[in-house]
Amino acid sequence: MTSMLCFRSIHLIFDRLLLLAVMPLTLFAAAPCASASSFFTNRPELFHNGGTGPCDGCHLVKGTSANRGATDDSASASFELIGSDPSSTCLRCHQAPAGGGQSMDHYIASNPADLAGGSPPRQLTPGGDFGWLKKNYRWSGNGDKGESLGERHGHNIVAIDFNYGADATLSMSPGGTYPSSALSCISCHDPHGVYRRSADGAIGTSGPPAISSGSYKSSPDPDVASTVGSYRLLAGKEYRLKHFPGGSPFTADPPAAVAPDNYNRGESVTDTRVAYGSGMSEWCGNCHALIHNNNYPNTRIHPSGNGAKLSMSVTANYNFYIASGNLSGSSSSSYTSMVPFEMGTDDYRELKEAANSNGSDKRGPSGNANVMCLSCHRAHASGWDSITRSNERAEFLVYNGRYPGIDNGAPSGIAQGRTEAEVRKTFYDRPAALYASYQRSLCNKCHAKD
Repeated sequence: MTSMLCFRSIHLIFDRLLLLAVMPLTLFAAAPCASASSFFTNRPELFHNGGTGPCDGCHLVKGTSANRGATDDSASASFELIGSDPSSTCLRCHQAPAGGGQSMDHYIASNPADLAGGSPPRQLTPGGDFGWLKKNYRWSGNGDKGESLGERHGHNIVAIDFNYGADATLSMSPGGTYPSSALSCISCHDPHGVYRRSADGAIGTSGPPAISSGSYKSSPDPDVASTVGSYRLLAGKEYRLKHFPGGSPFTADPPAAVAPDNYNRGESVTDTRVAYGSGMSEWCGNCHALIHNNNYPNTRIHPSGNGAKLSMSVTANYNFYIASGNLSGSSSSSYTSMVPFEMGTDDYRELKEAANSNGSDKRGPSGNANVMCLSCHRAHASGWDSITRSNERAEFLVYNGRYPGIDNGAPSGIAQGRTEAEVRKTFYDRPAALYASYQRSLCNKCHAKD
């Protein structure tokens, strides 16, 4: 009897060890990614938590090469990635399943099955949904004719497994030399989370271990024995991709910024306020260094960066402006994520106080605030050309009290091929009634020309 129990115990232990041995294959490498996605959603502490996550979340386990995507290109083969290329590997977990809504904070791209006809992308992260890259618009009527192609709506990441291709018009980054053919998620985000923030605010690649993400309001503060990850795993100085050795290394570290914990959400009631502190434009300059240079052709020169402080008149405009013709606002409630600004600080106590998604802090800019790239553009993609937060090609953003659409009688040159639902989604579900019946450009939030 004892021998039989021993025998069963040994087999039970063996079975459990065998199960543990094959778990990485079933949860990661063999997953079409729903399994991996739900695994990391249920156990977020295992991945993107300030440092390197489980290797087999992205890399193939020996003997599982058949699970790679359709194309075995050099970028994937060199690093044994689960996907055909770096971005395909990322999107295995970061593209929403069909009908996925915004319930999972880490989704950055809608499923193509949800984008048919006039249906807008669903993900509402501050960076914007890469699904807008798949939306092409053309219009004509009343003497007006135009187009707004998907490749103009965002950073064109190359993700072969998900039918995302390089920008067909721009061969390299505007204002820089980064080739469009090499653009991927890891062109900006360090997949291993090597860059970390120390207690003194310094960003580096060495020092005490990273104990958590440093991106969120709830993130712990680093101390003498610990660090936290850089904002959104953004790469810093000297970063250079191994599969693109010819590229120039980064010259700027990630910005000081804090996001609220709940950020993939509609803003029909309250804004999602990411507290941008300093350094965002400088970081964007890693690839777009000359975009605001007088010698760069075909661009609008606009101040941007830590030195582009808002003047007293611009600060007043921002705080008073509510909508076209309405300058009755107050500095205590003037903030809008449609026109964010940098607070001009790297004090994370201030940033954590400001970051929210419940309306707890709606203060507008004060004396040290500055304009940055993300004041006008989204980081990933938007529904508009040049990744702008709202349409800068039409006379009106709201027409006759409604968001203009091809389905509600708006002139073709104002609707520009989009449905009313698509335009509303670019405003992150804000009611049109928040604006004037004939609302003009949100550049007026700072410039108050109309």
